[in-house]
Amino acid sequence: MKRYINTALLYAIFAMAGGVFYREFTKFNNFTGKTTLSVVHTHYFLLGMVFFLLLLLLEKNFSFTGSKTGRALAAYHIGLNLTAVMFVVRGVTQVLAPTLSVGMDAAISGVAGIGHILLGVSIVLLLVQIKRSVSLSQS
Repeated sequence: MKRYINTALLYAIFAMAGGVFYREFTKFNNFTGKTTLSVVHTHYFLLGMVFFLLLLLLEKNFSFTGSKTGRALAAYHIGLNLTAVMFVVRGVTQVLAPTLSVGMDAAISGVAGIGHILLGVSIVLLLVQIKRSVSLSQS
């Protein structure tokens, strides 16, 4: 359980850093338009901090952590951080407006998509583990 609270704290720090970077980077570059930098903060708070606080509560009540949890959580961490990094890359390119080739533009979107897929698959795997644990505790 300590691992979940420490992870939630780490993602809270990442969220705050993402919010500060968004605010200061756009202000420094006199950028007033929309950018994906704005969603790094909320993704890290909700999918990072809040998610792991919920896992902490679920672990406390149902003890769902098993042998497969580590792999699902590793995929979750990779997916979340890959997604956030690509949001930063996309946001920086939106603010600085360099000329991107079609391939580079597609690569940024593709890697962010892979991050989202990893997040989705790992969430489903964790939910299945939690469901099995709840079913065992009720029988």
